[in-house]
Amino acid sequence: MNTRRRVLAGLGVAAFGWAAWRSGSSVQQPAAPLAGVGGTRFPNVPLLTHEGREVRFYDDLVRGKVVAINMMYAQCSNSCPATTANLRLVQEMLGERAGRDVHLYSLTLQPELDSPERLREYVERHHIGPGWQFLTGVRADIEQLRRALGFYDVDPVVDLNDLSHTGMLRIGNDALDRWTMAPSLTDAAQILSTINHVDSKVVHTAYRPSEAPAEQLAQA
Repeated sequence: MNTRRRVLAGLGVAAFGWAAWRSGSSVQQPAAPLAGVGGTRFPNVPLLTHEGREVRFYDDLVRGKVVAINMMYAQCSNSCPATTANLRLVQEMLGERAGRDVHLYSLTLQPELDSPERLREYVERHHIGPGWQFLTGVRADIEQLRRALGFYDVDPVVDLNDLSHTGMLRIGNDALDRWTMAPSLTDAAQILSTINHVDSKVVHTAYRPSEAPAEQLAQA
């Protein structure tokens, strides 16, 4: 069963990559689907939230949950602001599910610069609501997480450059060991659909089109 889930995850990644390429987006190819069972794939490293709370990555943030995770940094002026705006749409579309059924996490690529205070300023500046946590920590721990989540480039020169970070979103349901990826700048409704695909409880908390933000409805 786990093998089948990983194959389906890989097919989902390929489909999103093709859609992003057809739409003209510049998206790096993601790493292969995650291996392992349950939480064994993730380093249970200590992190700090933008609110200054100490957490363990797997125990506190991922275990048994549906999650969507991306990487960013506060000084990024290239893709990060657009990604944040797009994920804000996803958060709005999730409604009361955000922070309850689905947990959004953004990990900084520059932990030396992005203190909890700086990340909190970023959250306030971008008007991000509850249910979405921005995270920092020790560089070595962040690097472990980045690679475990598949946010790396096969070219080591590119991989070492924070400015060329992959524009992908890791989406998963830890309880079901179901994981996939989506381009973080693809249509917000498509990201929501991918989240719903891994969320076994979506039938009880279904998003209704009539609740879509005005911007999203205008694009429909």
